[in-house]
Order: sequence, then structure tokens, then C-alpha cells
Amino acid sequence: MIHFTKLHGNGNDFILIDEFRKDIIPEDKKAAFAVKYCDRRFGIGADGVLYLEVSDKADIGMRIFNADGTEPEMCGNGIRSLVKYALDMGYIKETARVETLAGVLSITSRGEDATWVKVNMGKPEFEREKLPAKGTGEFMNVLMHGYEVSAVNTGVPHAVIFVEALDDRLIADAPKIRYDPIFPNGTNVNFARVDSRNEITIRTYERGVEGETLSCGTGSVACAAVAQRLGKTGNSVKVNTRGGELLITFRDDVAFMEGRAARVFEGSV
Repeated sequence: MIHFTKLHGNGNDFILIDEFRKDIIPEDKKAAFAVKYCDRRFGIGADGVLYLEVSDKADIGMRIFNADGTEPEMCGNGIRSLVKYALDMGYIKETARVETLAGVLSITSRGEDATWVKVNMGKPEFEREKLPAKGTGEFMNVLMHGYEVSAVNTGVPHAVIFVEALDDRLIADAPKIRYDPIFPNGTNVNFARVDSRNEITIRTYERGVEGETLSCGTGSVACAAVAQRLGKTGNSVKVNTRGGELLITFRDDVAFMEGRAARVFEGSV
């Protein structure tokens, strides 16, 4: 039997496998486990699987596999969920460091039961070679499939499109950009509406989930970063998603993401 914990960050939900003490899922079966158990009809149901691991570079390590079995470098809502669990288990203190494929990130937590987690997301990367994307220079306001698209890497690549209204037609168009060959590894796609100088609302189509998720942490950072870059917002932005809100702040070009995480239930398969 394999014990798991179900968690979510603003409705972006995850199955967590605790491998801090010992390996549970063999390396060659981690992706297949995600595909099988993320299925919402025949499995547990989730957007991805988090593996909490020992790290020789940080206090804990995190790996994530999407519902399609791919392994992204980073997940904003995922890291908050993993930190919430690790705090509950006593593996880390309120201030800690987490190793991811995107690097080692610093976190702090507060609130009752450590439900509010702040993550140092590092500096958003705008250069095409960092996304990656074909061409040179920054990827800003490029006309693609009828939209002006900007792109940034916030641990994983994100395309950001500003619109006047957020409707379902946008999500239907997202795969055109997600699979455009200009992005060799594909990209997540975000549609954002600017509500004020310090507030935006977004919807995200996630690579690896291959559909819209209720929230995306790295996508929220990406939208806030591009909005700031284009002069649409300032250094502190509330990002509204379908699953809840995140606070994104910038200090010396470094992005900080703050949001809630919650435990849903536990079980065994």
C-alpha cells in the first residue's frame, strides 16, 4: 500500500508522496504513477504528483510530475502545498529552503497551521534563450495567432496575453500558442485582465495538465512580471485566479509569491 496526502493551493491540487524518510515509488515508475492516479475518474484525481525528498542542498527537495507524466522544473502552488505538509510533519521550520529542478528557493510561512506560505521565486527571465524560445532578445508583444504575446520564465515558461475580457474562447485558443514551434519545449499560456495598478485577474492553460487549472503560481508570477515590465502595474500586485488570490511582490527584480495551501485528505492505494 502506498500512503498519500491530497493538498491544494487555490484549487490547484496535488497528490503528495512522502519520500523524506525512504523511497516509495521507484524512479522509473514515478511518471506512470502520476498518469494513473491523477486521473479524475479512475484515480485519485489531481493536477500533479509531488514527491517530497531529502536534499543535500536544502532542507527538503521537491519534484513534481504533471498529470500527463511530464516533469516540469517548478510549480508555485505545488511548492506551497509541499511546504505546508513538511511543516505539519515537522520536517522544516517556518523559514526554510527547498530544492527544485529550477534551483533552491527560500520560503517563509505564517498563519494558523502554516496556511500562508511566501516563496522567493527568483528573478523572472525575459530573454528568449532562457524560456526557451526561438530568436534573440526579449519576447515581448509578439503577434501570434491573433494575440499580442509576451513570454517569461518563472521557473517554467509562460506566455502572457492581456485581454479586456476573460472568456472560455480564450482557453480554447490556448493550445495554438502552447504548441507553437517558436517554443521548443512548449509553454504554459495565461490570459490576464488588468483591473487596477495593483490588481489583475488571470486564467491559465497549463502545459502538462493540457487544460485550464483553477490557479497557477508560476503563471501568477509571470503575469505580474510582464504587467510590471509593460508599465501596467507596480511592485505589488494581487492576482485573482479562479481558485483564489495570490500576492506577488517585486524587490530588486526578485519576485515573491504569497498564498495559501491546505491539506484535503489522506489515503492509501
